[in-house]
Amino acid sequence: MSLQQLPALLTEFKELASAYLRQETVERAEELRRLGGFSFGAALAWAVAIILLAVAGMRAIVDTLPDSPYWEAFGYLLAVVGLAALGAVLYQLGPKPAEESG
Repeated sequence: MSLQQLPALLTEFKELASAYLRQETVERAEELRRLGGFSFGAALAWAVAIILLAVAGMRAIVDTLPDSPYWEAFGYLLAVVGLAALGAVLYQLGPKPAEESG
């Protein structure tokens, strides 16, 4: 290797390093952005579905009880308790936080 080759080698190194950096960071970030968008969309769809099912369940409970303001309030209370119980079950079934090995 001579000193005349050094500028060409440095230029080639810079090009290779920037191409590698682009390949390993920018392209990966674009894939991650796409995955994040789909994940957010799925979470939003699940949230809307849960809300609609909860309202439908609440209306079904209220409609099966006798017609009275007290029974209607009791139906709302049953719906809230049912949703809280469902939330507790889903929380228990969900992923557990990873323990740090220290």
